[in-house]
Formats: sequence, structure tokens, C-alpha cells
Amino acid sequence: MKLKIALLAGDGIGPEVTQEAVNVLNAVAASGGHTFDYVPLLIGGAAIDAHGTPLPDETLQQTLGCDAALLGAVGDNKFNKLAPSERPEAGLLKIRSELGGFANLRPAVAYRALADNSPLRPEITEGADIMFVRELLGGLYFGQPRQWDKQTGRAHNTMVYTQEEVERVARIAFDIASRRPKLKLTSVDKANVLECSQMWRFVVDQVAKEYPTVTVEHQLVDSMAIHLMNRPRDFDVVLTENLFGDILSDESGVITGSLGMLPSATLGGKVNLYEPVHGSAPDIAGQGKANPIGAILTAAMVLRFSANLEREAKIIEDAVVKVLEAGYRTSDIARGDIAGQRKVSTTEMGRLILDRVEAELGAAAS
Repeated sequence: MKLKIALLAGDGIGPEVTQEAVNVLNAVAASGGHTFDYVPLLIGGAAIDAHGTPLPDETLQQTLGCDAALLGAVGDNKFNKLAPSERPEAGLLKIRSELGGFANLRPAVAYRALADNSPLRPEITEGADIMFVRELLGGLYFGQPRQWDKQTGRAHNTMVYTQEEVERVARIAFDIASRRPKLKLTSVDKANVLECSQMWRFVVDQVAKEYPTVTVEHQLVDSMAIHLMNRPRDFDVVLTENLFGDILSDESGVITGSLGMLPSATLGGKVNLYEPVHGSAPDIAGQGKANPIGAILTAAMVLRFSANLEREAKIIEDAVVKVLEAGYRTSDIARGDIAGQRKVSTTEMGRLILDRVEAELGAAAS
């Protein structure tokens, strides 16, 4: 397997956690005789500092020439005075749009070892394993017209979807649901108020006819926000439009205990884009406090969806579980004086997971 990967480490803790992900990918490559070539590129605040723009043309063009893109994080408070279109986050929105990925996959798993990290009771979260499939290129974030007229004191955004946009992301969600044990898909909308959601629900029901083995249910977004906290184990694949998916998938960080645990993959475009869900956290950058697990689990998604290396992806995910069960914690998931807990740095956590991955890869090869 040969894979050319654009490395968009970005800002804040992005470079730190991305390096730990790369270390794990390199172990997989060495063990399996694969070739992973990396193309380091600038995006976000780092690109503004170097080139005056959050997404240089060179970054975009070289990324388009790769097989996958691995992103760390973008954003820094020092750029807050810039116009929104000039800030680091604008580079992220633009590259998502240019790469064309429309289905954002965000798994949220309740790890037994981190049960005490969630404000929810363990009996509520135990066994929760949800795959959010968020439509990424439509809705309020990209709809036109949009404007803030400061003279009139009026602002507006436009929620727009086409049937084709809903159909293509629904098909990906159903395909994933058809390969998971529960064979269940929950579609989230606001069909009691929004015409966009009424169309969304209609299209989802039409696509459902192609997947007779998958059970489908519809939830309004406000009730879903409640159910996600009360009974997360009842959900498997959750399909949402852009805004609702952004909010609900971040809410799921309560189930996992930290946003630092959440990976993501954006599929369906010219190049798949992979990024941990957490932000750039510039206040802790360079201090060894960042949690690299979200980035490492994102590397597992690179292997699963761009390299078709399912076994190796599962080895990484299992290694994370074993390290957590052994009591190792970065600062964001450390809790008080819990017996057996050992606080470690970013690089130490990365090394612990890497050691487990290498050991399992070696055992599998022998």
C-alpha cells in the first residue's frame, strides 16, 4: 500500500498531536511494508504568519495531489481582530469546501476506563458507541445569501439543501449502519418547523428503501440533545445536517469524557480529510499537556477509509483502550487521586500507545 498524505499540522497543539499520529502510522507502514509519504503544508494561523493567508494556493494544490490529508488544528486568539474571512478558521472551511468532502464521520465511544470522567453516571454511558455522520457542505454554514448589515442592525443566514445533497450523505450513513451490529440509523432534523428538515426526512425515508436491513428512526434535534445524555446506548449511526451535527457531536464529548478523545474523517470528495475534533488550545501549546488520542484515533480512520487497512486500524483503537485501562492519563482526562491513575505528557501518551501498537503488529506478523 502506497499513500501520499498531506500533513496540515496547523496551530497551537496541532503539530504536537499530529506528530504522535504520524509515529503510529509509521509503525504500521514499517510492519506491513507499506509506504506512507508525507507532504508538510501550512494552514491556519501558521499560514497567515508565513504567507498572509489562512490557506495558501500551494497548500490547496499540493493537498489535492495527495491521497489523504491529516489535519491537526487551526486557530489562535491573536488573529481575532482580523475579519472572519481572514482568520485561521476560514482556511479550514475553505479547504473542506475545495476538497469536496460532504460526509463528516465522528465516532463517540464511552471508554470504561474513563467512566469517571463523564458527568453522566457510568450506567448511562457504559457501552455507548455512536457514529455521527454529519453533512458538511450545506446548511447555514454555506448557504447564500448571508449578511450582517451593521447600519440597519440586521443579520441573516440562509439554510439551503438540495435533495441530491441529502441523498448522498444519507447513503453513506446507511452504508455504515448496514455494516454495524445494531443495524440502526437515527436521522436528526427539525421537521416540525423547518422546510429543509421536512425535505431531509422525506429523502432519508426514500434512501431507507434501499437498505431494508437497517432500522430507521427520526428524532427532532432538541429531543435528540436530551436523549443523547439520557440514553446514549440506544443510538448507533446518527445522521444529521451541518449545524445540528456540529452541536450534537461536540455534545458527545460528555460521553467520552473529553473532546481530546474524538477523531473525525470527512469523506466523499476529491481527497479525504482527517482531523481530531478538538481545537488548537493555544493556551497549552508546547507544554506537553495536549491529549494525542483524538489525533491517533484519527490516524486509525486514515488507515480504515483511505488505506483499507481495517485490521491495523483496529489494532490502534485497541491499543488506546489498553493504555487507558492501564491508568495512563493526559491532563484533560486525569481526575483527582483516583487509584492507579498515572499522569503523562503528550509524548509519553503517544509512546505508550505506539509501544502497544508495535507489540501487536509484531505478534500478528510472527
